[in-house]
Amino acid sequence: QLLTEDITSMLNSGTKILFLTPNERNAQNLIELLTKNGISAVNYAGKLYPDTVCVQVEESETMPKGFELPSAGFALLTDGAVGSEVMPCRKPRAISKKAERIISYTDLSVGDLVVHVNHGIGRFVGIQNLITEGAARDYIKIVYADGGILYVPCDQLDLVNKYIGDENTKLSKMGGAEWKKAKIRAKAAASNIAKDLIRLYAERRARAGYAFPPDDDFQEEFEGSFEFEDTEGQTIATKEIKDDMERSYPMDRLLCGDVGFGKTEVALRAAFKAVFAGKQVAFLVPTTILALQHYQTLVSRFRGYPVEIAMLCRFVTKKEQEESVSKLKSGKLNIIVGTHRLLQKDVEFKDLGLLIVDEEQRFGVTHKEKLKQLAKDVDVLTLTATPNPRTLNMALSGIRDMSVLEEAPVDRVPVQTFVLEHEEDILNEAIRRELRRGGQVFYLHNFVDSIYSKASEISKAFPDHTVAVAHGQMGKDELNDVWQDMVEGKIDILVCTTIIETGVNITNANTLIIEEANRMGLSQLHQIRGRVGRSSRKAYAYLTYRKGAVLTEIAEKRLEAIREFTEFGSGFKIAMRDLELRGAGNILGAEQSGHMEAIGYDLYVKILEDAVNAERGIEPKAERNCIVDLRVDAFIPEKYISTPKLRMDVYRKIVTVSDEEEKKDLEDELEDRFGEQPEQVRNLVNVSLIRHAAMDAGFTSIEEKEGVVVFYHPALDPSAAMKLPSSPGFHGRVMLTLSGKMHIALRMPPECDLLGDVRKILKLYINYSQKDIDKEELS
Repeated sequence: QLLTEDITSMLNSGTKILFLTPNERNAQNLIELLTKNGISAVNYAGKLYPDTVCVQVEESETMPKGFELPSAGFALLTDGAVGSEVMPCRKPRAISKKAERIISYTDLSVGDLVVHVNHGIGRFVGIQNLITEGAARDYIKIVYADGGILYVPCDQLDLVNKYIGDENTKLSKMGGAEWKKAKIRAKAAASNIAKDLIRLYAERRARAGYAFPPDDDFQEEFEGSFEFEDTEGQTIATKEIKDDMERSYPMDRLLCGDVGFGKTEVALRAAFKAVFAGKQVAFLVPTTILALQHYQTLVSRFRGYPVEIAMLCRFVTKKEQEESVSKLKSGKLNIIVGTHRLLQKDVEFKDLGLLIVDEEQRFGVTHKEKLKQLAKDVDVLTLTATPNPRTLNMALSGIRDMSVLEEAPVDRVPVQTFVLEHEEDILNEAIRRELRRGGQVFYLHNFVDSIYSKASEISKAFPDHTVAVAHGQMGKDELNDVWQDMVEGKIDILVCTTIIETGVNITNANTLIIEEANRMGLSQLHQIRGRVGRSSRKAYAYLTYRKGAVLTEIAEKRLEAIREFTEFGSGFKIAMRDLELRGAGNILGAEQSGHMEAIGYDLYVKILEDAVNAERGIEPKAERNCIVDLRVDAFIPEKYISTPKLRMDVYRKIVTVSDEEEKKDLEDELEDRFGEQPEQVRNLVNVSLIRHAAMDAGFTSIEEKEGVVVFYHPALDPSAAMKLPSSPGFHGRVMLTLSGKMHIALRMPPECDLLGDVRKILKLYINYSQKDIDKEELS
């Protein structure tokens, strides 16, 4: 549908289209698909026609990238699998450990600094396929300060993380003592910080809060009246928040979810619970437009319930504001939505029970201090799509509780994002396309003094369409009218400032143009881009910078990141990239910053988590690793996934596969995205299963030498090991020694299922070691 919509739009504008496919089968599939959808498509015969798609076979291992030249009226499209059957993807299983999930959002590119837990900070230079003793595997190559090179098998990628910290940090020396010293120093500092964290935890738990009662029939009825089906993340987050509210100490929970993932609905359920327990709710937002939108949503969702809702912002007259403040004080008002006006001295609550803060990072230091006073002994729920580095830091370190919404609503399509020099022809064509399909356009020009002349220019280019202006200095009635017209579809092109940044929800607006995007922050760009693509229609965002402008390194990286992170769930990636560009900020003081930079953010957070657990008396998990070195080809062929970055992403997914259900989910995803798996990829997934089972059972390595597979274990269970020789299919011996490594040696018969047999032996050993076996019987 999206393909045909784009092609129809190009053909209507007189663009000539050449479509490259890798083979005859795909070419035929494409022609049939387009013809079925009413588009004329033919095999390319040396001449291009503007009203026909010309299809040509291009037999090459890697397809060239497509491009469009609007001024020349030509587009080259390429695809390797148009018309292939799409298999349904399973729902991902709920992830209980949010910190692990968020840290995994860091992507590796050639040239990035990486941290190997045992060898320190090095530079990632690419993936290399090596053949050792007849078996081919992919390795990531890391270069260190002394010219040392480390090859890490891609099935051990969990030992390597992207370095987040000072980009100018020195590389470690391989085998040098400095890395070990840096880790020891970080552990000592983390131990001190952990004591302070535990004190903060204790103080928060000791504060008297209000324990809300369990859900009643009204709560169930309210949640059941939601017009859309809940995502799994919404269900889990709602439960976590309500569980917190029912505890006797104040809630402090962060709800992270990408733009349009349904955070507001989860917050409304918490508000309903608070109101029907007799408490008041304050909903604090950063902008007047967002206040208006939340107010309208609240009125709509609470219709039919005896709940009084009001709004405090500059859209409301002074008299109405005074009336609302009076009702708040007397307890007649249940829910108040407002901007920083809520934080002024005259606003008092009779019985505030819940404070909801939308996009906390948009409030300044002074406002945050007032927030702390307002939120004392009150349950607090903070909503954000892109937490700022300090907030994310605190959530990952365990100071704040966190819920995560990871799934996009059904039928959403990621926003196609372009970063380019400001080019009138291209931008006007983008606007024309949106208007042709009956949509609306946001044109962001963030300069109030010249915004009207910009709107006039656009009106001249599009005389038959309605162009309007919106900015923060307009009067409340004027801005309200503009906004109402935009919602009702009376405005075709809205020339605006960053006033649209948060919460604006207009499903018919699906093209966004931003002037001088290089002057904006990464999270801000992500938020603004979230104003389009809020329906099943494909949306486009054009991030432009002045012709000939010299971009700073940071601005260039921001624009590259926003272009790169277009898929759903990118809010966390954006936040992690922000950590990289801006630094982590302090949690409890400056003393930890140096340690973060010395060993990298990921490793520091892990060390801090272990230190906090130790203070609580929780034994830290022993560091486990198992090297699996079997003579099988286990890698992702370039023909299967040609993009190195995408290959790395899939390797990261494969390395986490630890059971049959995860294996099935991953196989479904791979076949859906890339087609049937080659044998090398199936082997790789099975090696991951073996590695996880071996680590759980305490094995340190499984190596194949001349047809014999040796399982090494530092504390082999003798009773379990002695049971193995009598097991069906066991062709080997068990060696229990008082010195050296205890091991099981398995002789592999010819034509055996190597990976299957190894998994079988591991399962048997684990089963035997879990049963009570009479030790005397074995003596």
